[in-house]
Amino acid sequence: MGGIWTEENKYRCWLHVEGAASTVLAEDGVIPVDAADAIANEAGFSVARIQEIESEVKHDIIAFTTAVAESLKNKGLESQSRWLHYGLTSNDIVDTAQALQVKAASDLIRNGLTKFLAVLKRRALEFKHTPTIGRTHGIHAEPTTFGLKLLNWFAEMERNLIRFDAAAEDMRVGKLSGAVGTFGHLKPEHEERICERLGLKAAPVATQVIQRDRHAAYISTLALIGSTLDKIAVEIRHLQRTEVREAQEYFSEKQKALRRCRTRRIPLPASRSAGWRACCAAMRRPPSRMFRCGTSATSRIPASSA
Repeated sequence: MGGIWTEENKYRCWLHVEGAASTVLAEDGVIPVDAADAIANEAGFSVARIQEIESEVKHDIIAFTTAVAESLKNKGLESQSRWLHYGLTSNDIVDTAQALQVKAASDLIRNGLTKFLAVLKRRALEFKHTPTIGRTHGIHAEPTTFGLKLLNWFAEMERNLIRFDAAAEDMRVGKLSGAVGTFGHLKPEHEERICERLGLKAAPVATQVIQRDRHAAYISTLALIGSTLDKIAVEIRHLQRTEVREAQEYFSEKQKALRRCRTRRIPLPASRSAGWRACCAAMRRPPSRMFRCGTSATSRIPASSA
């Protein structure tokens, strides 16, 4: 996951979008075929060089395209480099490339969710006849089974997976409609074909940016998933309290307790997982109006000044 969000991979995704756009435009004769081939197959970049240029020009995309053009010039492809970024605006690259990153991250998240669901199902069946006390308001109520507790978590995670699939699909969009979304240079069919090459859908309507309600829904879904994980972790930690002792995490042979209390087995995995609560509280805050101008990708505008 960390590799998806590195500066190196971000710029690699930017270059991937530039290459796909150049290829489609060359197919329609908008730019020379040799220029598209050079951009798609010969162009490169150095993160250090991009950062060096950006420190002077104060614009991320200008720094990026300058560094990429330099890489082509160094290979004797100066005339081809002039067609880089043809007809595009900054967020045609930034937002579309970010969709590629989110798509890759979503694949990893979904893989983790499906594995977790499989574990919950297996354990629910394993303990379906294991009696335990049911509680309301933390007070003993009527008997239940540990399997039913796990089944409840399984059902909630299934709903989370459905929500996540919808949110991830909603984020799988690109835009190449120009500075204000009016297709001032490219055509709608160009956008569709470029996005198709990238494994994305074209945003039906956009301005300078892909509209951020998609991002807000995605983050909100992650917050819901995190809240469920926090709920499960807190319950498992509670069941390991000395006065409850209905569950016990695995304690390996070489695992150690605190020196002053060697008999105490702290539920470390559950305790660590329970930290999701603070993260989710922050994630659930709805974003303010966001825009991107130059290098300010997610600026906040107070409602009073809007």
